[in-house]
Amino acid sequence: MNTVFSRRQVETTLAALIAAAAAVIGITDSDAELLGPKFVKLQKVGHFEQPVHLSQPPGSDSELFVVERLGRVRVVSGGTIQQRPFLDLRRAVKSSGKGGEQGLLSIAFAPDHRETGLFYVAYTDRRDALRVVEFQRSQEDPLVARPESARLVLRIPQPTTKHHGGLLAFGPDGYLYIGSGDGGPSGDPNRVAQSKASLLGKLLRIDPAQPPAAAESGRVRGRTRGTRRKGPSRAPRAYSIPPDNPFVGRPGRDEVYAYGLRNPWRFSFDRGKADLTIGDVGNVRFEEINILPLGKARGANFGWSAYEGRAPFVGGVPKDRTVPPVFAYPHTGRRCSVVGGFVVRDPRLSRIKGPEIVGSYVFADFCASRIFAFRPRPGKAGKERRFRFRLQGVTSFGEDNAGRIYVLTYGGGVWRLDPVRKPVG
Repeated sequence: MNTVFSRRQVETTLAALIAAAAAVIGITDSDAELLGPKFVKLQKVGHFEQPVHLSQPPGSDSELFVVERLGRVRVVSGGTIQQRPFLDLRRAVKSSGKGGEQGLLSIAFAPDHRETGLFYVAYTDRRDALRVVEFQRSQEDPLVARPESARLVLRIPQPTTKHHGGLLAFGPDGYLYIGSGDGGPSGDPNRVAQSKASLLGKLLRIDPAQPPAAAESGRVRGRTRGTRRKGPSRAPRAYSIPPDNPFVGRPGRDEVYAYGLRNPWRFSFDRGKADLTIGDVGNVRFEEINILPLGKARGANFGWSAYEGRAPFVGGVPKDRTVPPVFAYPHTGRRCSVVGGFVVRDPRLSRIKGPEIVGSYVFADFCASRIFAFRPRPGKAGKERRFRFRLQGVTSFGEDNAGRIYVLTYGGGVWRLDPVRKPVG
């Protein structure tokens, strides 16, 4: 006798088989839930005022901190945006200026934030300089910072109101990395990005904690004792230099980790491989993305302004002395300004429809209203993928402690990439 199964019966049978397999091979219920997502959706987290950065303190499983360019840091706790800002620096921050690239730009929590309460912000001050400032959270209320705890760590004067960079992020080595743009004007006429004596157009690496007294630490003006001093003496630094920075004891600023960057607006560390990824905003022809193992990025020259993308710009540097981008694209198809993202490691996004997204690098372009991805390969990129959804004015990406990816837009929306199944039938 022939038996005809309904769709419901088939689905029930498949579910039972999956459950049985899970019992046999030890897959947990939560693992089984990851086996089927077929699409990526945008789940809205909240609406803010010109959000440009999102971060989460180490060890936190709830609070997200969203940086608003005009000068506030807002908290999302338990899925709810807190009315009281975590930090309000609107009186200190300059958010106006040609290009709209100034303001409060990022926040980074110290690796020992749970014990010390320390965190760092980068912003443009009233004299157009880029400041890195240390703060401490309140002991009474961890969702509020102590403004009076402010301590200036580093100040970088800027020649114009553009190309300041401004991203702070602690690397897997525990040091603070700072993205510093060339400061403008267009074309880097003073070649600061190629000058190792300048902090402009660089990726900087420091230990931002207050250094102990020189007599106790064995340091002289922030340098390891015995290091050759370069240039005129300066006041003691408010931070320390990692001894393995590439230009310690050599010509060049000790803070510099990599150089030849135009505007590393957003960079990140791949939690899966500890690679460094940099979305470097281009000049007038090309946008570029650089990906290197963090150790190989030490002392790397990414080429600007001798090259823009892979094309010669002003020249003067042999190509074999630079690191070419793994991915570069021209200013066509309404693309104008790359927004660097993250290599996706969120297991919830595995096995979606189309090319595998886990292990792919997701990024955006401010003008294109699209999100893109490619799979990094040694020295190059795989085929570019375009997601179906559109978001106008993407300013930044974020990643929480669980590896979930967030997308921020200039219009105020903050979204999370989530898996979703389409209804059957």
